[in-house]
Amino acid sequence: MKALNNDVQRPKVSMPKFVRVGVTAALAVGTIMLATQQAQAFSALAIVNGITANGGVGVSKDILYGDEPLQDLDIYYPKPLAQAMKTNTTIKQEYPMVVFVHGGSWESGNKEEYAFVGQSLAQAGYVTAVINYRKAPEHVYPDYVEDTAQAIAWSYKNAKRFHANPERFAVVGHSAGAFNAVAAIANEDFLKPYGIKPTDISAVIGIAGPYSYDFRKFSSVTAFAADATPDEVMPDRQIKGAQPPYLLLTAEKDKVVYATNTIKMTQALKAAGVTVQTSEIKGASHATSIGAMAPPLRWVNDVRAQVLSYLDKTLK
Repeated sequence: MKALNNDVQRPKVSMPKFVRVGVTAALAVGTIMLATQQAQAFSALAIVNGITANGGVGVSKDILYGDEPLQDLDIYYPKPLAQAMKTNTTIKQEYPMVVFVHGGSWESGNKEEYAFVGQSLAQAGYVTAVINYRKAPEHVYPDYVEDTAQAIAWSYKNAKRFHANPERFAVVGHSAGAFNAVAAIANEDFLKPYGIKPTDISAVIGIAGPYSYDFRKFSSVTAFAADATPDEVMPDRQIKGAQPPYLLLTAEKDKVVYATNTIKMTQALKAAGVTVQTSEIKGASHATSIGAMAPPLRWVNDVRAQVLSYLDKTLK
């Protein structure tokens, strides 16, 4: 299916291309072994995770933020914090915290597949929550946005349990996860039931997010109610309440989510008086705009450098 009107479509051929990129990187760094004939083929994300050294970071797995299936998350800790926790050493420092929301057209993906993002951000000094959320077609909008809001609020309220500072707290999302993150924060009504407001969050980063498109023309229609319209669900038309600053990134060679989504979201935020910074990830496809968050793949493009630069500026 071809992209229409510079909107979004689900990827049909991008993942195999990304697999080739991942395999090349794996061979370059020498940190992954080729599968035997009997072994199952690696997925693109499995390759990325396979070549991402944990760098001494720690992780707490399968922490519940809600009562429904898939309402859980993993917390990644920077190496000094992980070591102090392991040795039961007194911990005086509080770290900045990031919540990461993965993509997958609202139908696929899970926190395990994006462990490399949690590890990458933890290596850079951030306590990081990588979340799950309920998926379409069983759960349509707004369920996955509500889950994202609940996970954000839970992480914010429990930050100190993980030696993180809620006053230095950011949310990052990629693709459908960027939609979730931006939607959950841009409209204060999503966070309100969980006792926080958008300005409690220090910064929002959206990477290649589909914030403004007519989902009725694409296979992603199954992620929305049958009678839903773009005006009712797209984040660029649902801004409500005072907002934190945003960084919205686009991928130069993205053939899945086009830059018009970010352009329209930026225009809407600025019209609401919100501080917005935009930037392009040179040479990046939709897949590599998140895959290069893995430290061994930083040579592929500069998404990790851009994300960390913005986080360092706003949180540290």
